[in-house]
Amino acid sequence: MAESFLFNIAERVLEKIAHLSVEEARLAFNFESHLRKLKETLSRIKAVLLDAERQQHQNEKLRLSMWKLRDIFYDAEDVIDDFKCEALRKQVVNHPNITFKVRFLASCSLPLSFSLKMGHKIEVINQRLNELAIEWDNFNLGQGTDNRHVFNRETHSFVNSKDVIGRDVDKENIVDLLMKPSEGLDVPVIPIVGIGGIGKTTLTRLVYNDNRVNRHFPLKIWICVSEEFDLTSLLNDKKFLLVLDDVWNENQARWIELRDLLRSMGGLSQSKIIVTTRSLKVASIMSSISPYELKVLPHEDCLILFTKWAFNDGDDRKYPNLMRIGEEIVKKCKGVPSVVRTLGSLLFLKTDEFDWISVRDNEIWKLEHAENEILPVLKLSYNHLPSHLQRCFAVMSLYKKDSIYYSDKVIQFWMANGLLEHSKQKQEWVDVGGRYLNELLSRCLIQKETDYALGFTFKMHDLIHDLALDVSQKECKTVNSQSYVIDENVRHLSFCDDKLLKVPQDLKKLKNVRTVFVHELSTESKTIHESIINLCVSKFKYLRALHLRCSPLTALPNLIGTLKHLRDLDLTGCRNIQKLPSSFYKLRSLQTLRMYGIPLMQLPVSMESLIELRYLEITIKAKHVKETWLQCWAFLQYLGLFECDNLECLPEGMQYLTSLRRLVLFGCPNLVSLPRSLKHLTKLEKEDKDLQLSLKTFSIRSLGVLTDLPQLLLEGSSSTLQQIQIENCDKFAVLPAWLQNLTSLHKLEIIECPRLLTLPGGMDHLTGLRQLRIRACPNLGLRCQKDGRGRLAQNCSHPGDRC
Repeated sequence: MAESFLFNIAERVLEKIAHLSVEEARLAFNFESHLRKLKETLSRIKAVLLDAERQQHQNEKLRLSMWKLRDIFYDAEDVIDDFKCEALRKQVVNHPNITFKVRFLASCSLPLSFSLKMGHKIEVINQRLNELAIEWDNFNLGQGTDNRHVFNRETHSFVNSKDVIGRDVDKENIVDLLMKPSEGLDVPVIPIVGIGGIGKTTLTRLVYNDNRVNRHFPLKIWICVSEEFDLTSLLNDKKFLLVLDDVWNENQARWIELRDLLRSMGGLSQSKIIVTTRSLKVASIMSSISPYELKVLPHEDCLILFTKWAFNDGDDRKYPNLMRIGEEIVKKCKGVPSVVRTLGSLLFLKTDEFDWISVRDNEIWKLEHAENEILPVLKLSYNHLPSHLQRCFAVMSLYKKDSIYYSDKVIQFWMANGLLEHSKQKQEWVDVGGRYLNELLSRCLIQKETDYALGFTFKMHDLIHDLALDVSQKECKTVNSQSYVIDENVRHLSFCDDKLLKVPQDLKKLKNVRTVFVHELSTESKTIHESIINLCVSKFKYLRALHLRCSPLTALPNLIGTLKHLRDLDLTGCRNIQKLPSSFYKLRSLQTLRMYGIPLMQLPVSMESLIELRYLEITIKAKHVKETWLQCWAFLQYLGLFECDNLECLPEGMQYLTSLRRLVLFGCPNLVSLPRSLKHLTKLEKEDKDLQLSLKTFSIRSLGVLTDLPQLLLEGSSSTLQQIQIENCDKFAVLPAWLQNLTSLHKLEIIECPRLLTLPGGMDHLTGLRQLRIRACPNLGLRCQKDGRGRLAQNCSHPGDRC
């Protein structure tokens, strides 16, 4: 949906112009007037975009014009990014620590040609914008406020309990909460939270109409939040149950007004309020009670519900062939009753297998007859997102359904595509991305799975993934063996079909692609992988993200160096690649580089030129890591060394990595020590200059020769270290006595350390310890037993801890 992205893209381009660095601004000096004109035209068009969004549904000409505008905005963004690339090139040439010989090549031949080329590009974009601006003047668009988030969805309290399947337990749980005596001055608020269509309103109707509730509350009021209401005329001195259905407003001040009004009325201590919402943030604002998170329906209940809507009573037994297909249809509903009901009613009285198979094999967002019932319910969640989050959400459609998402990888992908806002609080990009993910979590658009060292994993319900597919149709394309028509202006591609044997012809006409994901293709066929990568490097000069995980490629083409805008390159598991191409040093914009599993003997010296690196995962076979690179990677925040079988030590020059926030060592069995230079990493320190290595988390895995914890941990971390994880360290034999001095430690995990015999004395001094986990440590496990009073043995920890 162009209208969902345009406002955000305009903001991004204007933001990039405003944040041109000194060097980038100097490069633009010769055509400063062109840039100023571009900025003025963009600002003028942006001012009427919101009104255009409101009108485009009734004006086909305007809607098509908005798609043209999207392409101009993207082209403008590409031109502004060209300044960044040229500034980086000059920065590398003049970098004092880069020894790679390319830095000595003459650079004076480029500025004039660059200036002429960029001046022409900006002039062309201005001409295109001016032509479109004249066209837009005819649409009579006015400036307007952003009211995209004002929606009406009328609800009511009536329900036929016979139509509701599988919510008996949930109903009893809510009724119990209503009957529970109240404490304190405020009216207790019970929030019911879940994704759109999960049945929050239906469940609340069941509770609202229950006889026990009728007897308990003399006054009951049902209010849909889109309705205007006046509580002062609705409430009296009776005990009441108030239902606020479908709440979206996250303005805490509005809730405080309502709470204060209820307080002023007095005598309401045994009254109750039920709030239904899709937002955990709303729930936390309105209530101190933990929200009741409504889960999906079990498959068996969904099947009963589907049968009820798809057949007249008993007719399902006449059509066992349809029921077999129906079971598969129900599976794709993934426990969301409103979708089960909609698809069932869509097939009501239809007995042709073709109709049922069509529903089974189509994405829900492609079912035209069902669209008016399903997608609007889901789209409410999307429409309530701020514009920057809408784009971030939409591009997640590139991942395969049922994917496990890794928060750090998603954030780096967003960052590569420039989807993260400049933080007014000067937060790091990774922290801005983390805030975005937490926002999507709070709105139930993603579901958290597990925490891990770099963040957390999460999943997206299939229906939410369908929503992402729907809102990103012209932005993103999943290419498979059925991809016959591909819009020439698509910006993001995902190759996801092990039956895809050749690159579709339509792809060859694309030129402005920014993302390519290659996953789930046959790893047996090197040909398709080579075809895709060759297409990418020859056609997509503005590529920002390229993911080739577990590809059977034996080499990257040397032309990859032409991708000067590439920021995110994932080569994880490409074990047949033996070395990097000679042009690799030209990828100066790279921020994320994953080469876990590529068995390089050593990193090439040319990687010194990758001065923008923030995130690096590597596998090398050498015994030592050279220091020369470290002096050039001032922005590196994460360094992961994986399966470095021969690595014996890290370089003493670690202090050059002044931005490093995390160091991960995995599968390095011969690593014998950590360098003392680690204590100079300022991003791991507090502002207090007396402290040195103020770590919060220390995790070690698969370090076969490590025998104990380094003394370095105590030097500055005794008051800050919160978590220690030690896993699969065969020779780890002793925990130090100074462990008792880690006053902030609240989690200690020891897994698969067979030589560890005992915990040190003084563990009871660890007053902050809340979790002690010991697994596959046979000798130590014997000493960690609860005594008869339910306390942990002295060598385990203090009361209340878990073993």
